[in-house]
Amino acid sequence: MPTEIDDDRGLPPWTYWDDDFFALEREAVFAPSWQIVCHESDIAERGRYASFAFMGDLVLVVRGENSRLNAFRNVCRHRAARLLDEPFGSCGARIVCPYHAWTYDLEGRLIGVPERAGYEPIDLKALSLIPLELKTCGGFVFVRLGAGGESFEDFSAPFAEEFERYRTTRMKALGRITLRERAVNWKVATDNYVDKLHLPVAHDGLNSLVSTSYALSVRPNGAYHITSQAASRAGQGRSVRAYLKYLPSVDHLPEDRRRHWVYIKLWPNLAFDIYPDQIDFMQFIPLSPTRTLLREISYALPDERREMRAARYLNWRINRVVNVEDKDLIERVQAGYETARLAGGYAPGPLSRDEICLKDFADRLKRVLPIARRAERPSPAAFAAARAVPP
Repeated sequence: MPTEIDDDRGLPPWTYWDDDFFALEREAVFAPSWQIVCHESDIAERGRYASFAFMGDLVLVVRGENSRLNAFRNVCRHRAARLLDEPFGSCGARIVCPYHAWTYDLEGRLIGVPERAGYEPIDLKALSLIPLELKTCGGFVFVRLGAGGESFEDFSAPFAEEFERYRTTRMKALGRITLRERAVNWKVATDNYVDKLHLPVAHDGLNSLVSTSYALSVRPNGAYHITSQAASRAGQGRSVRAYLKYLPSVDHLPEDRRRHWVYIKLWPNLAFDIYPDQIDFMQFIPLSPTRTLLREISYALPDERREMRAARYLNWRINRVVNVEDKDLIERVQAGYETARLAGGYAPGPLSRDEICLKDFADRLKRVLPIARRAERPSPAAFAAARAVPP
């Protein structure tokens, strides 16, 4: 029998670089998962759209008739050309393919085919854009690329109440989508997001702001909450001191939330950073077994107070430093995992009892893909058998 990894050791190293396992994750983890696209305010008018690529798929969400949001695969039904290119844009009243000018209305219906006689008989209704499942919560827009998986109600339960409290339906983007590639497996990046123990070692600035109240909790369906209270203390850097000085009161929040920082990590690859001054989302998009794209943007309520503008700028400065620090850390971890390819290479050490989120994530992935219990990389036959089992 194949040797299984101990539960207190997390995931085996090969799951962080293996091509065959990455293919299994795509079908069993990501296809049935909910993926964030944008905020409704990004595409508020008829014809406005958002698009992005996700693990070989092309996603399009467009504001259609009667202000309804529609989600499709961003692919022409004629010769598979990508239809719309920009992360955010406007297509007017029609979606026109740039290759052969096949034309669709905002509900995805095919309404125009140049040189139509050459295709007759042609059933236009059968050639509508391929729809995707779409849901919204707190103004944020989500799609699902495949069947199965948890209901949207279960997925959104860990953050729906928070969004209502912070009035996220009224928020608008503070800037543009930022895309940052990292030379790591997606799980290295998401593991780091919920890793509490590295905070005092690697993040002096953030640690000085929140360390005394930093608390983790595991919620149902692979969700994790990290809560902290931003507070003044000796030894803080300039940006942290200034943030605490200028952050104004946000009166619609309860008193204990006005300096509260909340991090919510959702299964499998989405995180929300919830601050009194703004909300950020970070989506960890797998590009390959060893490359991940971080897709992120900030949203906030309209607030022209000088103090709030200063606080939002300082928030960005604090987190910019954290991102630089984390880039170095996660790429170090990925390099270490790679040594497990070699005889006598890395073998995982134990998880601390405080690393509750890391253990829960590993346990959940092992339930979804039991092959991940194997301490050593499985044989081709084992991978073939795993692919034959429906997710």
